[in-house]
Amino acid sequence: MKLKTDCRHFRGDIPCRPHKLHGVHCDDCTYYDLTKENILIIKLGALGDVVRTTPILHKLKKEFPQAIIWWITNTPEILPEQVDRKLGFSLQNIISLNSIKFDLLLNLDKDLEACALAVQIKAKTKKGFTLRDGRCSPINKDANSKFLTGVFDDLNKANRKSYLVEIFEICGFKFNGEKYILPQIDAEKKNKWAVPKNKKIIGLNTGCANRWKSRLWPEEYWISTSKILIKQGYKVLLLGGKQEDEKNKLISKKSGAIYLGDYPLQDFISLMNQCHLVITAVSMATHLAIGLEKKIILFNNIFNKHEFELYGLGEILEPDFNCTCYFSSNCEESCMKYLSVERVINSVKKLLPLK
Repeated sequence: MKLKTDCRHFRGDIPCRPHKLHGVHCDDCTYYDLTKENILIIKLGALGDVVRTTPILHKLKKEFPQAIIWWITNTPEILPEQVDRKLGFSLQNIISLNSIKFDLLLNLDKDLEACALAVQIKAKTKKGFTLRDGRCSPINKDANSKFLTGVFDDLNKANRKSYLVEIFEICGFKFNGEKYILPQIDAEKKNKWAVPKNKKIIGLNTGCANRWKSRLWPEEYWISTSKILIKQGYKVLLLGGKQEDEKNKLISKKSGAIYLGDYPLQDFISLMNQCHLVITAVSMATHLAIGLEKKIILFNNIFNKHEFELYGLGEILEPDFNCTCYFSSNCEESCMKYLSVERVINSVKKLLPLK
């Protein structure tokens, strides 16, 4: 038997998918998919940061249709089917990657461990960021701009490029509105939720990562917003993870908003998919909502608003207060209290009118 080891489906350590599904062997297989290159993406970051990097897959698939795409990350469960080899950031996987010579390596993270990995792995061409003398450094000139905006706050504030424009430039491409790609939602999960089907549902994502508590909107504002929206005829669905569980229970009790609990990632995505509009601070939920193409109201106070690509789905609201908490995890002025409930309600009525 002649093995077709250059097939996209061939693994070597386990049977390939076509064999498991159809019993075919290499010499009689009609699913043969020739591959010529290996491309590695290093994007370890937070889950939302990984999601907002997925548009690059559109371009890679177009430019390198016969490539096997590898991606190493802390959250491989969020990677879509367009990624051939989804790897968690572990010693076992790093050992494996060090045994492969890649045609193209894209390191889109500036963290120490990501840059160190970019140094270690062999590749004909490397783009993005690397490690020099123990410090992050750009590999190619197209990464210089993104590098400098991470070093100097004034350059970051002056930047008018979105994250996606910057990432595409680093990889040598031009961003043309390519959309996020999420993993497929299991069919069984799509219809499991006891939410009204004939009402406009607004999802309130009430939390954000512990690292960025400066982004939190006051709890009483969420309660007031829920009450007003419900009175106007919307259905309000509270969203969040374990750290928002007690808060959401309290908001639900005081406002009448629906809270169904916290769930694993696939269920959370499916639950958010029930919403017509999502209100959220910058968080994982931001990028999931964009990936699901939901209307969105994004709260922002500590980042450059120009970095966010909303694809025309909504708008960014910022506090009416000139605060100094730029890229700070805590805000001494609690500037988010200067983003009023009234502004949020007006934005909802504009983006999602009841009639």
